[in-house]
Amino acid sequence: MRTITAFLLLAAAIGAAWTISPAQARDYRYCLYERYGEDCSFNTYAQCQASASGRAAYCNLNRRFAVAQQPVRRRRVQ
Repeated sequence: MRTITAFLLLAAAIGAAWTISPAQARDYRYCLYERYGEDCSFNTYAQCQASASGRAAYCNLNRRFAVAQQPVRRRRVQ
């Protein structure tokens, strides 16, 4: 009985390890800024505004997202 239980636990652990993928870092476009911090987990401005409703908070572009989206300027070498 112990070997069957050990085998099932080992199979469950291997199955869980096989299906779990690492978390992916993602910068969302909008942040909710309030007195004690920020929450940058909104894809749209409307989502952010809905979360800010009734609170002393405001929405704005995520600074990390805005900086990452700027095009690279290349100077001409003469």
